[in-house]
Formats: sequence, structure tokens, C-alpha cells
Amino acid sequence: MMHKDVIIVGAGISGIGAAYNLQKSCKEKSFSIIEGRDDLGGTWDLFKYPGLRSDSDMHTLGFRFKPWINDKSIADGPAILKYLNETTDEFNIREKILFNRKVISADWITAESKWELEVLENNESINKITCNFLFMCGGYYSYDKPHQPKFDNQEAFNGKIMHPQFWDESLDYTNKNIIVIGSGATAVTLVPALAKKAKHVYMLQRSPSFVISRPEEDAFNLKLKKVLPLKLAYFITRWKNILSTYFMFYFARSYPDLVKTRIIEMVQEELGEDYDVEKHFTPSYKPWDQRMCLVPDGDLFKSIKNGTSSVVTDHIDRFTEDGILLKSGKKLTADIVITATGIELNVLGDIAINIDGRKVEPHNHLAYKGMMLGGVPNLAFSFGYVNASWTLRADLTAEYVCRLINQMDKEGVSACMAQEDPSAEADDNYIDFSSGYVQRALDRLPQQGKKAPWRNYQNYILDIFYVRIWRLKDSALRFYNPK
Repeated sequence: MMHKDVIIVGAGISGIGAAYNLQKSCKEKSFSIIEGRDDLGGTWDLFKYPGLRSDSDMHTLGFRFKPWINDKSIADGPAILKYLNETTDEFNIREKILFNRKVISADWITAESKWELEVLENNESINKITCNFLFMCGGYYSYDKPHQPKFDNQEAFNGKIMHPQFWDESLDYTNKNIIVIGSGATAVTLVPALAKKAKHVYMLQRSPSFVISRPEEDAFNLKLKKVLPLKLAYFITRWKNILSTYFMFYFARSYPDLVKTRIIEMVQEELGEDYDVEKHFTPSYKPWDQRMCLVPDGDLFKSIKNGTSSVVTDHIDRFTEDGILLKSGKKLTADIVITATGIELNVLGDIAINIDGRKVEPHNHLAYKGMMLGGVPNLAFSFGYVNASWTLRADLTAEYVCRLINQMDKEGVSACMAQEDPSAEADDNYIDFSSGYVQRALDRLPQQGKKAPWRNYQNYILDIFYVRIWRLKDSALRFYNPK
């Protein structure tokens, strides 16, 4: 049976960052990355749909230790995947990855101070691996089960129906009429990309989302790179983007009506005075109650203006043989329907977690510093920010895990655990977002408390102090040898 000091689950952004930090800060520790798929990259290897891109700038989505040198700040999927592969090879991480292995369950054995994992290898055999510390870096959504609502009479449609998560790369959509159902990040990415070859693309939405145009290239960074070393230019641009993102987030939360008005005004400026922005681009919710949809260089607005795409705000009545009939009575004809209806959020990779045979239900536990479950020893999970780049938080979490492991060695103990106490009262959901994928998972997500260390603040600057700088030991964190 294979044994490692640390097992990392997932070889995407979080897992690669975790491996780098372990190699840097815990040099004596053995570790492996368990990856369920046949290649690394996570999201950026899974998704193949046209126009795939980041919705965070690459100076913050990129790693702190690996500068992003591409001129495009808003990068496409293949460029991001190339960057992840370069990082993996540069720091000799690839040799640590065990591909085509999926963790099914993890059992903490108190008497032995170790985790025993059941791992499905190549979809054939189940093997066991043990480790002292388990680091969950498998992302936040199911790779196998996207959110796919069933529509009335869907089976009658004679064309092709496809979810972006399972994109058919052989699909020829040239001169086809396409309906994209949805108004989130995937939909606003797909529509302008498809519109370049399609006859016409309809973005069919029940309700609008906030859509913001942002330059694909960061002019400030391009100027810096001409006069400063690349690493320094990256560092300065990274912090410029961190500070501007958080200023806008908290300004929007403080003055939602003012920010909403300005966003709508900018969309109107993009589409012209005659366009019905109130109907198609004015959400009912406040800014940052859901994640903003980013369109680089206004590509969605350009495709609407040139007539290759259009937005339809309505409800689906039923599918027909050649399209979709709407509640308003209007009918959209289509050759292809793409259901950009969202993801299904998972918790801890949907892995069955047990402590001495007792099942752990994450929803019944408070999240310690947004990365550990109260009462669960030697386990951490990486979950990025919803109001900023995922990687910012993933980097901090990896650093913290290394600090924990080194502290256990310093104290000569085999276990550490965040202990919930009566004052650590559950106060809120782990993610304070009204997005559908969050709301559908509230009964599975951990809880958070009223104050630190049980509150997930979604604030990178604050977390730098709480996670990277502040003293490790507190009244909640217990270092011990199990009896």
C-alpha cells in the first residue's frame, strides 16, 4: 500500500500551487497529486467550448511565484492550459501526479493518525493509499454532472442539444442558427465566439446578468514591461489589479444603486440609445450579489450591434421540432441548442469522508478560516474567492497548510484539528451569493460563524494577515497526538 506524508487531490490550479508550496516549504515531506482525469489543468483542460477564457485577469489568476508574461490579461483557455503545463514542468511537479485515479472515499483512522483513501484506478480497480495529511484541491464543481434542467418536449427537437461542459469539438456550426440558453459567464463567452461563424446566435435568458466590458490587454502592464524587469512588472500589475478589484467590490456593496446605474449606462453607451438595456441588461439583484460577467473589449456587445447575435429575455414554454416556443408566444428557430445552464457545485470533491467509520457531513461543520472543517483532523480544502481571482485564495491556503504541517513537526505531534466551541455560532452560509449554483448547494456547504477564525471574509488583503502573517496557533486550533 502506497503511503505519503501528504496527498493532494486534484491537478488543477489549486493542486499545482499546493505542490509548489510543499516543495518549497516542506522539503522533507513526500507527496503525490491524485488526479481523476488523464491530464492536468482542471477546468482549463475539461472545457473545450469556443471562446473559453478567464473571467479574472491573469495577473491575479496566475501564480504569485510564476509571472504571467503573455500580453493578454484576459486569456483564452489554451493559453491558460499552456501556462499551467509550463509551471508544472518548470518546478518538476508532473512526476508527482498520478493520473486516471479518482478518490472515492477517505477514512481517518485515529489510532494510526492517518487517512486511508480508496482510489479508483483507470475506472477498473480500487486500490488504497494512506497519508498523514489530506489536501483537497479538486475545485468546486462536478466534472461529471453539470446543471441540466429538463425542458418540456425537449425530445421533439430535431437538432442537436449540448451542454458546454461536454462540448463536441467535431460540431460544425457554420451558418447555423443557434440558441444559447443562459446569461452567465459561459453564455456571454459562447455567444460572440459562435457568432463569428454561425448564421445567428440567440442568447435566451430568463433574467439579465450584470455584464461589464474590460480591455483584453492591460495597457498599464504593457507599459511597465517596457521599462521594468518582467517579475517586477508582474508584481506591480498584480497588486494594482488586486486593489482595484477590491475597491470596486466594496464600493458596489456600499453604494449598489449608484454602481448599478453606472453599469447600465456603460452598456447603453456600448449598444446605443435605441437598445432596450432595461429589459435585457438590467438585473433585479444588486451588483456583486452574483459574480459579474466579463466581456473582453466588449465582444458580446459588438456581436449584438453587427447583427450576428441577439438577446431574448423570456421564459421557455416548450421545445418544438425546429426550435423553442417562448411563454410570450414568440418562437425561436434553431439548428443547435446549447444549454449554458450552469454547474453543480460539489463539496470536497463529492468524496465520502469518514472519521473512524463515522460519516462527515460538511454542512454540519463550521469552516475554520475558510479551509478546514471544525472537528476534522489533518484535512484542508482549497476554495477560491467568488469576488476575485480563485488563485489568490488558493495560494494563501497552500501556504497555510505548509505552516500547519511544519508546526506539527515542531511540536512533535501527528494531528491538528480546528475545534468548534459554543461561541463559534453558525451565522451564515459559506458563500454569500445568490447565484443558482450556490443556492442549489446550500444544504451541503459548510457553515461559517460570526467572527474569526470561523468566518470566510472573502477579502485577500485581510486574509494575508489572518492566513500568511498572523500567528498560527489560536484557541481553536489543537495540535495533539491521538490516543
